[in-house]
Amino acid sequence: MDGFLTGVKFINGILWNYILLVLLVGIGIYMTIKLKFPQFTRVMPALKKMIIDIKNKVEVEEGRLTPFQSLSTAIAAQVGTGNIVGVATAIALGGPGAAFWMILSAFFGMSTIFSEAVLAQAYRETENGELVGGPAYYIKNGLKQGWLAKIVAFICILALGVVGLLVQSNSVIVSVNDAFGLSEMWITVGLVAAVGAILTGGMERIGGFTEKVVPAMAFAYIFGSFLIVILNIGELIPSILMIFQGAFTPQAVGGGVLGIGIQQAIRYGLARGLFSNEAGMGSTPHSHAVASTDHPAEQGFIAMIGVFISTFCICLATVMVNMTSGSYNMDIPASEMALQSTLMTQKAFELSFGTLGGSFLSIALTLFSLTTIVGWFFFAESNIKFFTKNKGIIGSFKFVALAVIFMGQFVDPDFVWSLADLMMGLMALPNIIALIFMSRTSVDILADYDRCKEKGDIHWEYEYDS
Repeated sequence: MDGFLTGVKFINGILWNYILLVLLVGIGIYMTIKLKFPQFTRVMPALKKMIIDIKNKVEVEEGRLTPFQSLSTAIAAQVGTGNIVGVATAIALGGPGAAFWMILSAFFGMSTIFSEAVLAQAYRETENGELVGGPAYYIKNGLKQGWLAKIVAFICILALGVVGLLVQSNSVIVSVNDAFGLSEMWITVGLVAAVGAILTGGMERIGGFTEKVVPAMAFAYIFGSFLIVILNIGELIPSILMIFQGAFTPQAVGGGVLGIGIQQAIRYGLARGLFSNEAGMGSTPHSHAVASTDHPAEQGFIAMIGVFISTFCICLATVMVNMTSGSYNMDIPASEMALQSTLMTQKAFELSFGTLGGSFLSIALTLFSLTTIVGWFFFAESNIKFFTKNKGIIGSFKFVALAVIFMGQFVDPDFVWSLADLMMGLMALPNIIALIFMSRTSVDILADYDRCKEKGDIHWEYEYDS
């Protein structure tokens, strides 16, 4: 096992330090320029329209989700252990500067995820009365590369429906066990039961669950983090300075982060940033594909909101909590601190609010992970549907997912996180390539939306979902 783990980490080093480092940043910058910086002009109008739809209680046909439900399901997948454990790991191994690169990648990632969402919408299909879509579908219908689409679908099933679920369940078990001292077996049984109850209701129950739980848990976590920063307000400016200093001259920060290079700061910032907001990874398009909307571009705008909430709000909150509370200790060597990263943010809440804070964080992590498990299952199931229309086979995947969640108590955190990095990277590669080759299509869809808006008739003719 040690030899396999060493091999996985070696591949991750090549994949994340070089290949994806260039591709992820490159596609984000490229699409930001081609789309004319939609981060500044498209997000607020989309947010306003979505709020109006929520107030009007817009309903959709069976087998579809409302734009808000699709966003909630996407955020449910985006907001998980990556926003708490992953961010803590990033600053432990990459230093405070990793936070800067995480935020920068998210800014450009907003354009990337716009492209993913509009392509997923434009090339979605209808199977057994339900909408379905994602990278495998826009690669098959858009690029006309069926063989590549099959590979992408298979990797998505493994990355999200197996390895991803192991990561989430393992983090829940470790956190709850540490906070409440409950038996790992009973924690696992409870988690499996909760997830099973949600999954049995299909797409509608998943959408209904996420649209209720996600906003509440996000607000509670951000508010709790804000209180910690206020309690440690004297450390706010020094922490911000450490982040910027660590992004470009990490050795100058001192203490335990000595030896951390700029490349490490970028590597861990990008890796955990991707794991948290999933821009370019090819996961959240599965959710945005099934939204009932008048034009693909409208869901693209909403998808950008998800990246903003996931990284700019929740991930940044985690960074500032650890930095200002003293949970992140520069006097501890990075390698040793990384071993404690699973509980670093929990310690930050305990330092500020005592045992109540630790319990709150554990509950938040459990809810984050629960929603991510539900979201990732939904995405993986979409790729099961890519291979077969047999309802029996599709339904049996629920039991596979629950078995994987149960196995989460037995895996080593270092091993499962390394494997997750590898699988997410392998999933991102073909998706990014597809986004590059279909970039012209993304731009054309946005241009078509602007023309429709000028005429006062926003619509789109869906070719494949009939």
